[in-house]
This record gives sequence, structure tokens and C-alpha cells, in this order.
Amino acid sequence: MAPGVPKGETTWRRLWAALAVLAALVIAWGSLMPATDLPGSLPWDKASHFIGYAGLAGLIGLAGVRLPRAFLASTLVGVAIEFAQIAVPGRLGGDWHDILANTLGAACAVAGLKALRRLRGRRAAQG
Repeated sequence: MAPGVPKGETTWRRLWAALAVLAALVIAWGSLMPATDLPGSLPWDKASHFIGYAGLAGLIGLAGVRLPRAFLASTLVGVAIEFAQIAVPGRLGGDWHDILANTLGAACAVAGLKALRRLRGRRAAQG
């Protein structure tokens, strides 16, 4: 258990961490499958990128990782996967628009968590 972290919170952080790992695996699986295995049309492609990486960054942040590191980790995963797609049959990869959608999703999740933490801190200070 991390020093100064209540036992119940440690349990939640472990759950969030496990879900973050699962989310990263699902994102990688979906992103690295050959084009022939994908559905015929994928509506809202950039929204899918945004939502996926917002979820990943949010889960990493909820797991107790400092928010700048949560943002950096999810952004680097997105960049790495995007360039790994270059080697996948039928996938282009290296799409800067996808990287931008991933990064914006991660940034919004981190900003939202930061705002929630501030609000929670204010409420705790008010008693």
C-alpha cells in the first residue's frame, strides 16, 4: 500500500490501473488489426480516437498517476500505436489527424480530472 493512501483508495487505484491496462490492450488490438478484419465503414473515426484516449488518460489518472504523466503516457501510447500501424497490412498509420484526436482526448480527460480534484479539494476545505 502506498504511504499516506487509505486502504480503500488503494483498492480503487488498483482497479483503475487494471482497467487502464485493459483499455490500452483493447485500443492496441483494435488499432493493430489488419484492415481486412475491420468493419466496412467506421463512422466517427476521429471521435473514436478522442474517446478512446480520453478514457485511457482518465483511467491512468484515476489510478493515482500524476496528471501530466497520465497525459504523457496516453499520448505516447497513441503515437507508438499510430506508427506501429504502418507495418499492418492495409493500414496507413502515422496519421497526424489521428494523433491529434488522441492527444486532444487525453488532454480533455486530464483537464476534467484536474477540475474535479480542485472541486473536491474545495469541498473538503469547506468542511
